[in-house]
Amino acid sequence: MFTGIVEEVGTISGIQRGQNWAQLTIAAQKVLQGTQLGDSIAVNGVCLTVTQLLSQGFCAHAMHETLDRSALAELRPGSRVNLERAMAADGRFGGHIVAGHVDGVGRVDSVVRDATALRYRIQAPPQVMRYLVEKGSVAIDGISLTVACVEESTFDICAIPHSLDHTTLRDRKAGDRVNLEADILGKYVEKLLGLAPQERRAGANRSGPGLSREFLEQYGY
Repeated sequence: MFTGIVEEVGTISGIQRGQNWAQLTIAAQKVLQGTQLGDSIAVNGVCLTVTQLLSQGFCAHAMHETLDRSALAELRPGSRVNLERAMAADGRFGGHIVAGHVDGVGRVDSVVRDATALRYRIQAPPQVMRYLVEKGSVAIDGISLTVACVEESTFDICAIPHSLDHTTLRDRKAGDRVNLEADILGKYVEKLLGLAPQERRAGANRSGPGLSREFLEQYGY
């Protein structure tokens, strides 16, 4: 599990490509501290396994499923990437729950100045938009951000100078593709509310009548 608080911006120093896979070599320093083979590091919001440790970086494999469902395939040597180690049990939870499993790939529609911040409008697919709410959380390339506005197929976020200086957001311009992960809490709520009565009777929730929209409304939710 990750929090969406980027620890370091690394650089792609090499890419080896196969027919259905890619090995990324990533130059980094901070995320190497305490990292061992087999550990997880989020690279632009995608959870990857460390397969080789180097003196100034690490290697990770991305299989075809990951490449097909994320924007990692567009990385090139020299590309900057957001890096975050998996959250330690005694760590601070500064962002929100981020699984490192991309829900969809969005596209930057516009970037405009908003006082000292930059306001990004992101086009997103329906499987992401359905979980977004104003003032809720979303991970863009692994960065935990607050949703400022939600439209039918786009949403806005505002990036403060600190976020711009410590992530790759400043690199993003109109037309760029970005990895998106919605807040996992919304997915669980949808799953619970979407269970049909016959599914609950079949044993999805044998301890009681189950969670329903009527139940939530009855108790003021």
